Amino acid sequence: MQGVLTGFAVIAVVIGVGYVLGLRGHLGPQGREVLTKLAFHVASPALLFTTLATADLSVVFSARLLVTALSTLAVAGAFVAVGVVRGWGVGRTTIGALCSGYVNSGNLGIPIAVYVLGDASLVAPVLLFQLVLVTPVAVTILDLSRGGGQGSLWRRVLTPLRNPIALGSLAGVAVAASGFEVPGAVMDPITLIGNMSVPAVLLAFGIGLCGSTMPLRGVERRPVLLAVALKAVGQPAVAWALASGVFGLRGAQLLDVVVTSALPAAQNLYTYASTYGVGERLARDAILVSTVVSVPVLVGVATVLG
Repeated sequence: MQGVLTGFAVIAVVIGVGYVLGLRGHLGPQGREVLTKLAFHVASPALLFTTLATADLSVVFSARLLVTALSTLAVAGAFVAVGVVRGWGVGRTTIGALCSGYVNSGNLGIPIAVYVLGDASLVAPVLLFQLVLVTPVAVTILDLSRGGGQGSLWRRVLTPLRNPIALGSLAGVAVAASGFEVPGAVMDPITLIGNMSVPAVLLAFGIGLCGSTMPLRGVERRPVLLAVALKAVGQPAVAWALASGVFGLRGAQLLDVVVTSALPAAQNLYTYASTYGVGERLARDAILVSTVVSVPVLVGVATVLG
């Protein structure tokens, strides 16, 4: 499967460059922190805005989106339930839930959609769902859990509007819904800044691997195993059951939703964990392990359903 291997190869190379940078100390002791802050506060909001401002919001009403939403809710809910019973804390459980159901729909999903599914736009429903709903809700919970939303009710209600990730997403949706075309003189520099997001996240992830212990060890072992199992096996299985059994999808449509659900956890989840200082090891290990495990899963899904 050329698409699967190409997508993973691109990610591996950039992460490898980040690892070498961290190993040699070229960016100094604060290199990872600077890249993380750059991605979270500047580049990622710009990328989300430009992506959503030109998106076709009609995909929100597709059956594919319903399958994506329900499968994400199922696996994230399963992790939350275990997290509550085990007492893993709000912030840590939120990161784990994201790692269980938030797929890498951008820098990995797009090339795989092109090479495996034959159409990059097929990843749009999951991309929009995650950017418009999941991201703003998750970062708001993380804000409130660390005390950033303490105070008046009005301050809590406005929490999403103080978060750059949520603000970029909501602004993009507003522009798309209004039909307003942003002038090129404004959109071009925002696009240029947004293009830094994915490389910055991957480089920071690679730097974060330097000097770290092997995954699946320590106190995060069980949460990581749970998140990876839900992401790599649980979510595509739920998506297949819903798509074929409930919505009656067959052929290419069925392949589409199952492949996108089988994508690994997104690298930007590590940025969220690092920014909020919670579940960093959980996010790093879950992303790394789910990325490795998803290769045979994606190949198997494409072979069986393709």
